[in-house]
Amino acid sequence: MCGIIGAIQQRGEVAPFLHQALKRLEYRGYDSVGVTTIADGKLHMKKEKGKVEEVHRLLDLDDLPGSMGIGHTRWATHGIPSLYNSHPHFDCNSEIAVIHNGVIDNFLELREELASKGHKFDSETDTEVIPHLIEDYMKEGMDLKSALKKTTKRIEGTYAIVVMSTREPDKIVCTRDGNPLVIGYKESASYVSSDIPAFLPMTNDMILLLDGEIATLTVNDIEIEKISDDSRVERESIRISWTADQAQKGGFPHFMLKEIHEQPSAIRSTLKLRSEVIVRAAQILRDANRVFLIAMGTSGHAALAGKHMFASLAGVVGTFELASDFSDTVYGALNENDCVIAITQSGETTDTITAVKYAKQYGSKIVAITNVVGSSITRIADHTIITQAGPEIGVAATKTFIVQLTSLALIALALGELTGFKDPSVIMRKRDSLNRLPELVSEVTAKSEERARSLANIYHTKPSLLFLGRGVSIATAFEGALKLKEIAYNHAEGYSAGESKHGPIALVQDGFPVVIIAPNDETRNRIVGNIMEMKARGADILSVIEDGDSDLASISDHIFEIPKGVEPEFSTIPYVVPLQLFSYYMSLRKGYDPDKPRNLAKSVTVL
Repeated sequence: MCGIIGAIQQRGEVAPFLHQALKRLEYRGYDSVGVTTIADGKLHMKKEKGKVEEVHRLLDLDDLPGSMGIGHTRWATHGIPSLYNSHPHFDCNSEIAVIHNGVIDNFLELREELASKGHKFDSETDTEVIPHLIEDYMKEGMDLKSALKKTTKRIEGTYAIVVMSTREPDKIVCTRDGNPLVIGYKESASYVSSDIPAFLPMTNDMILLLDGEIATLTVNDIEIEKISDDSRVERESIRISWTADQAQKGGFPHFMLKEIHEQPSAIRSTLKLRSEVIVRAAQILRDANRVFLIAMGTSGHAALAGKHMFASLAGVVGTFELASDFSDTVYGALNENDCVIAITQSGETTDTITAVKYAKQYGSKIVAITNVVGSSITRIADHTIITQAGPEIGVAATKTFIVQLTSLALIALALGELTGFKDPSVIMRKRDSLNRLPELVSEVTAKSEERARSLANIYHTKPSLLFLGRGVSIATAFEGALKLKEIAYNHAEGYSAGESKHGPIALVQDGFPVVIIAPNDETRNRIVGNIMEMKARGADILSVIEDGDSDLASISDHIFEIPKGVEPEFSTIPYVVPLQLFSYYMSLRKGYDPDKPRNLAKSVTVL
């Protein structure tokens, strides 16, 4: 989950660029920060525990000499956040510098072996074995690239590794297996990073590095080889359509708020996906005997909503499974007639990638939904839908959730046309409703923001909240509760309203906040009963309801109103927006940074 950046340029100091790139990567981790450059035949280093700007104020990350360097922002796995555990890590002679994202499973035995040879270790990290292994191989006469290749054959686990050495001060060498690396280039400069936004201000041209490949970056060239047979790889570059401005805050105080406001545009762009891409996904689902939707976190809530869409619009009943538990729930009972829909905003979520590889062993078809072109899952899947959210920097997913839902809605409509489960006129009406959602979500955002701010002033002292919904709104309840946990650190639980009286109602007493998601669908009358059950025990009711629903408004203490005209299957899209805003303002009211929730990172690349 850590952020990696490396850069080599013709002239000028590279440290200020590395500093700014790490700020753009901070959503991947912010436990500690480090930058190392090469100049005058030596490594120059600054690193410390803390967020990028905290460390910059302490150490001045811009004040390092040299036109070549690497930087890292850490999400701790092995070893607490500290100066000594922060990257880069070095060999015994401080001639080799390494940054790493991932987990080295066999680092303890390697560390013991290296220590027996006299190597000294300064940290508790798994990463530190890498520069010492490279050191040994270079002592045998290998160059930096060969030493890194040999090292990859000794380490077990997942990794993205970037390394440089004073012995070869004109190059950066990098490799990956299971964790992302992308390469950027322009005239007289080359870059490598965990993610595209890091180098977007410098170039829109990128090359994907794939698992099992190693790249050597110099000022004027990029060479890629397969580690398995040393064969040269020629790969077309990709022009990224995002601008650097899109990856910045654009006048908003936080990325999260900016990205909530970008949701109408993200939906509009996703609705323009080529019809043949959507229809192909629908055909794979139609031809499958069984459909499994797998994902984690927010993407899992999109999968749950998608399950409802497929059943309601197409008569296809799928199963939602947490990707982390997939092999433990299906027990190998998969075959070539099954379809797995894997949803991951980054395309690199390790739990989801592992589950997809498991399903592929049994010949199951894989349809991937992701926001990142060229990510790992796109190379495993049989068919991929690239959502059109653009860059999302806030750790808590907002617009990527919305475009996942939009993509699933498009598939469900196309699948409904193929199965004939609904009359064509019904599908047409539903499609028209979906196409109106960008404007409707824009209206919801404008109407809800001030209400969300005022409600945060009311609820910010409450230690726990309950979110309830029925049908597809269960997914909305889950996501509303998750957002509050992620960025405001409130205990919050999402439940089926029908299940609420089988346990959760025991929590309810005078003033206990219960958030009700109640669109005007077939579940509405039943959820009225659930509200009354909660009110009878003193609950404070905050309801998200359809505009003009006076009955529900009259039994609620506070309301968010959603314009009429939303088809039930798609209600999660507009109904989640007030809950996103509510969580955002709860976070602010409690004095937290909503862009950098503690212990979380944007792309979960460890199991």
